[in-house]
Amino acid sequence: MHELAIAAELLAGEEAYVVGGTVRDELLGRDVWDMDIACPDPERAARALAGRTDAPLFPLSERHGAWRVAGRDRPSIDFTPLHGTIEDDLARRDFTINAIARPLAGGDAVDPFEGTADLDRGVVRAVGESVFEDDPLRLLRAVRLEAELGFRIEPRTENLIRDHASLVAKPAGERILDELRRLPIAGWTRLDDLGLLEPLGGSLAHAARAAAVDSPNYRLVVFLQDSVGVLPISRELRRLAVALLRKPLPVDGSPRSIHRFRRDTEPWSLEALAFHGRDDLREAVLAARRDEPVEPLLRGDELGLPPGPQIGTLLEVIAEERAAGTISTREEALELVRRHAAD
Repeated sequence: MHELAIAAELLAGEEAYVVGGTVRDELLGRDVWDMDIACPDPERAARALAGRTDAPLFPLSERHGAWRVAGRDRPSIDFTPLHGTIEDDLARRDFTINAIARPLAGGDAVDPFEGTADLDRGVVRAVGESVFEDDPLRLLRAVRLEAELGFRIEPRTENLIRDHASLVAKPAGERILDELRRLPIAGWTRLDDLGLLEPLGGSLAHAARAAAVDSPNYRLVVFLQDSVGVLPISRELRRLAVALLRKPLPVDGSPRSIHRFRRDTEPWSLEALAFHGRDDLREAVLAARRDEPVEPLLRGDELGLPPGPQIGTLLEVIAEERAAGTISTREEALELVRRHAAD
């Protein structure tokens, strides 16, 4: 990696190490999409690298003094403070497989907690007894790493997770959401097994439907239900949650019922059917999508009415009757408007 060679040149003679998940993924032969370098002065190192590469630079964490040099079609490089000796720094980390350092200038890896051996054994093991008190987000990260890497959490660490499960909702919502989005179905069931799902407000009540749609957002709603709204979710995810949890299913497969259902739930009508186990209506929704008219029979400015909410109501009436097959022409739509206006 060209930027890493430049960083090594800029930090020549200084104590600097490639650390954390970067080293872990290198040793596992996985793709590395970001690099972490621990050094005495992260801001100075980051500014020097950005100046040499003309890459964007910004503070990653003012609280922790971390800086990022964003790559251009390449992995980013994060510079973090080196806390004391490298052994001291690694002792502050979460799991042994993330507590391995490689000198930036070259040389043998620093591995005081036998993380390399745990990589070989496929084990997620806490560096120390206080890791989850120091940062409760690590409770979720342990499960995510277990699922992501195909590893297993070793028994002592599993007991620590169970003992500290009540802390799982304490981190910032954005951080919780980032970890939960990366969980496969097995990760969610593992959260429940370890006592982590209930404190987040979730359950396995709808777990049987989780595999119906391969989507992180869908899984968030399936396993958290209403509690997903406690997290800082996007407007789109909030609308998905409403479509799955709040909107009624079609009373039958008639065009009118399907139209009303789609009006309330699109573009997630199929997800809503899957969530409720009503795949028998899937073809009716797909057919309605295929047959959706390209143009409306009437536009709002063609109704001959003053601006106001009545226009939207009438346009929806026209759209529903067209979907139901009771009208099909502009003239029939105008007659429908006249009848409604006379009521």
